[in-house]
Amino acid sequence: APPAGGVSGGAAMAAAPRWRERLFALFFLSHVPVTALIDAQPLLPAGLLPQALTELLQWYATTFRDPLMLQPPEWFKAFIYCEAFLQLPFFPIAAYAFLKGCCRWIRTPAIIYSTHVATTLVAILAHILFHDFSGPEHLGPQTQRERLTLLSVYVPYLLIPLLILYTMLYNPHYNHVEKRKRK
Repeated sequence: APPAGGVSGGAAMAAAPRWRERLFALFFLSHVPVTALIDAQPLLPAGLLPQALTELLQWYATTFRDPLMLQPPEWFKAFIYCEAFLQLPFFPIAAYAFLKGCCRWIRTPAIIYSTHVATTLVAILAHILFHDFSGPEHLGPQTQRERLTLLSVYVPYLLIPLLILYTMLYNPHYNHVEKRKRK
């Protein structure tokens, strides 16, 4: 007999934990305004956005000593283009799938997204950890504490995609292959 909750043990194991799906949905929903209004600013012509948004970016970059957002190297601009033109259209789709829950069709796009983002974050985190920011033209972190503070801003954008990847690869709900009848 099924447990008191009405779901057999096998079915409960196959379903993705709702807290995880809700976390993923919140992650993607929050990404839409952040990407459109903050992250994409280095790609936009000056004066296009309201001054309050440019001041917010300036405050963030100064407070967290993040030169990537104010003085982005070309490789970082390439990541921003990917975020704006490839990831941004995916965010509402992924948010919908994870809010609705049990959408197996999100598996492959989520795997592609999470591996892409994790790969870019490795390069960004390595830059933050190892780049020489000692020149006067660099806003970057000057102390180990400042590097760790800046890392703390970026690390969730590595950890959550890794959790998405893990969920898509190893959770039986998303990893289940249905057997088809042979004719």
